[in-house]
Amino acid sequence: MTPPELESEVPGATGLGDEGVSVGVVIPVPEPLDSQLRAARASFGDPVAQAVPPHITLVTGAVASDWAAAREHVRQVAARTPPFRIALRGTSSFRPVTDVVFLRVDEGFDECLALHRALQDGPLKSTVDFAFHPHLTVAHDLPTGQLDFAMESLADYAKEFPVDRIGLFEHDADGLWALQEELILGQAGQTPS
Repeated sequence: MTPPELESEVPGATGLGDEGVSVGVVIPVPEPLDSQLRAARASFGDPVAQAVPPHITLVTGAVASDWAAAREHVRQVAARTPPFRIALRGTSSFRPVTDVVFLRVDEGFDECLALHRALQDGPLKSTVDFAFHPHLTVAHDLPTGQLDFAMESLADYAKEFPVDRIGLFEHDADGLWALQEELILGQAGQTPS
């Protein structure tokens, strides 16, 4: 079998380890919301505010035994998914289960669920500990006071943005999520960006 990095025109794909390739798929947040949300997350004392761009996770940590098949699957799902809108409205939390404060996905919730299901139906099928709930994390693993501050600070947050693309990520050898490809929704025959 040819190693995935040789099958792939996507630079940086490190290929299979003993377990396979850990894959993530997210909805990126466009500017100026990206910068605004990074600043807000930093103001809550979250140390990953600058390292982790704001996003809505669709798939995380799915292990693909065939990188090329996983990449093609994500391309096909993106090609048949029309663009849609996301409306973020107010905050909520996964506490006490996990120390996460997030912005609620109001408009676009069902579209995110459908994308998640389509992505999980195929080479990215995996078992997860929690039911999928579209959200945008603004504070994670912080002391209670900082999580409360994040909840209160963004309680009235209300912004919208168009979703016209998704990002395909690989968990790299350094333990970081590395963008491998950005895919435009509703466009067949895409080539890597």
